[in-house]
Amino acid sequence: MSDTDTTSAASAGDSTARSAQTPNAQLEATPSPTPATTPTPTPTVITPNLLREWTLPGGGDSKYGRGQVVVVGGALRSPGAAQLAGLAALRVGAGRLTLAVARSVAPHVAVAVPESGVAPLAETDDGHVAGSTVRDIADDLSSADVVLVGPGLDDADEAEALLRELPDLLGDDTILALDAYALGVLPKVDEIVQTFANRLVLTPNTSEADRLLERDSDEDADTDLVADTLAIARRYQAVVSCHNVIAHPDGRVWQSGTGHSGLGTSGSGDVLAGAITGLCARGAEPAQAAVWASHAHAAAGDRLSVRVGPLGFLARELLDELPLILVEVEG
Repeated sequence: MSDTDTTSAASAGDSTARSAQTPNAQLEATPSPTPATTPTPTPTVITPNLLREWTLPGGGDSKYGRGQVVVVGGALRSPGAAQLAGLAALRVGAGRLTLAVARSVAPHVAVAVPESGVAPLAETDDGHVAGSTVRDIADDLSSADVVLVGPGLDDADEAEALLRELPDLLGDDTILALDAYALGVLPKVDEIVQTFANRLVLTPNTSEADRLLERDSDEDADTDLVADTLAIARRYQAVVSCHNVIAHPDGRVWQSGTGHSGLGTSGSGDVLAGAITGLCARGAEPAQAAVWASHAHAAAGDRLSVRVGPLGFLARELLDELPLILVEVEG
């Protein structure tokens, strides 16, 4: 999900293994049924108690032990999206961050986010990230534990070209998260699903969900968000976080029990995508990362709606709330 709305070190030996834990209530996974004959499952409501039973990995003692993240995005017109996503990954505990952004904005991003390395990407004459040149940062991508593609990309054709390069550039265990423009073109790029099945995370908003399902968007249509999110998860063999619903291709579904309408603000989706990415980098498996991050993101919105107002808080203000909420839930 994103407000654009269509929008190098080798891995250290002490990197935390990906967590395979599931909460007790979710241990018995339902086999993938036939959508036409099986009722939509009732989602498990995300609560602090459920999260405490699904403990996050602690991470290693070094930045490499807590995982390496690369965020690919940040075109000339929207570098802030990549910055928000990268900072969210760090705020939930990821160890090392690289922001791969358009060459024209790379120096500015390096100053704005001193905690990050910056990898400049070539641009088209119109200022879009030139997708096929992502191979120029092959070393950064091959050493990443998680790669997030999409925040701040703003051209569909270039996003498609970028996605087509990824199967040859990412490691066999790297988790790939897609947001914004990278979601809108995914139905055209079958090799992504074939290569990254079961290590793919998608974070669409409802309009992007329609594109993933290859249907026309209709705000007045009577759609079932839970059924749609699960259908996307099964089609792309991915963990999907859409609005307040998270679905796994094996049939498990969760729904956030908190959240505020003020989260519908510019950059909020980038923060969520970054938080999911950061928790994956720490060693959480994708569904766990999505469930924890969705709760933290929603709870941060609740806090800011009280302190700042129900509307008007900024996406960057969510960042400071994330580590506090994680600590409080973990006890």
